[in-house]
Amino acid sequence: MPAPVQQFRCVVGVEAGRDGLADTWSRVAPRLAERGYRVIMPDLRGHGDSPHAEQYTPGLFAADLVQSLPAGADLAIGHSFGASVLSLAVADLGLSRVVYSDPAWRFTDKSVAEIKEFVQFTKVTTAEMIQQMFPRWLPEDVEAELAGYARWDIRAMDWLDSAVQYVPERPLVPSLVQGAGDHHLVPDDLAGQLRAAGFEVRYVADTGHCIHRDDLEGFLASLDGWI
Repeated sequence: MPAPVQQFRCVVGVEAGRDGLADTWSRVAPRLAERGYRVIMPDLRGHGDSPHAEQYTPGLFAADLVQSLPAGADLAIGHSFGASVLSLAVADLGLSRVVYSDPAWRFTDKSVAEIKEFVQFTKVTTAEMIQQMFPRWLPEDVEAELAGYARWDIRAMDWLDSAVQYVPERPLVPSLVQGAGDHHLVPDDLAGQLRAAGFEVRYVADTGHCIHRDDLEGFLASLDGWI
């Protein structure tokens, strides 16, 4: 493991799942850099510029983060299943603070089936279809999404099973859970459970799962006090 870095003012953006391309953070990174952060956006195995692998599991994704990232970052932000992966790596990365943006922590048989159907869809979709699905996205968001669909290994989601849940029992470091305005992945009951365990939970109104692309300003405003 890399040695801890003192006063390492850094944000790590972790994305994983249906495409998980680091470029989905391309509009966020400059705004964080303006605040003095060095921004690192890793591509997990099977995603973006990282090579495809023979095996994919959440534990392997987390181990890749620990092996490839410097320890001691000031803040890490994990989105979607990237939040699940990040939660498995927090202790070993020696992070100071964590933001879990609309984390994919609970799965049902229905949601697993929907995700696996969408996985196949990513290989046949077009820019026009993505824009229709996400009308608030800018052209560069659509371009990054389509690039991610083209490059990721759909086998990276073969591990997905409704029997496996990832809700942390407690925050290992000060942790914010950022829920989308639709409350789909962070419903009210889960928010209550997380608050009782010591997490801070904030919602960004009028957003779907990809909060930082649906409403960048709202995404950043909800991080007040964390960045």
